[in-house]
Amino acid sequence: MKAICKKISAVLKTIFGYGIMICLFAGGLTFFGYLAALLVGGEAAATICEVIYKFIIPYIIKVSTVMVLLGLVAMYLNGEMALTSNKKKTSKHAGEL
Repeated sequence: MKAICKKISAVLKTIFGYGIMICLFAGGLTFFGYLAALLVGGEAAATICEVIYKFIIPYIIKVSTVMVLLGLVAMYLNGEMALTSNKKKTSKHAGEL
């Protein structure tokens, strides 16, 4: 069972990696859209910004949310405990110098 979980985790981590890379790249490309809008100005700039804001960014947010979920599932399947606090054991003399 552990071997199957490791294999599924490896596949999910690969999907997560490529998905997040695509989301970051797409998010970076929106910068160039806003830069073009700044240079063009006027009604065309408003249209460019509206298209980016209403049609592109929502998809980037949705896909990146799914990718983060896949990444968390992959970590838990691999035995990594994400989003938990680690309790460190202290020695008897931790307060002493």
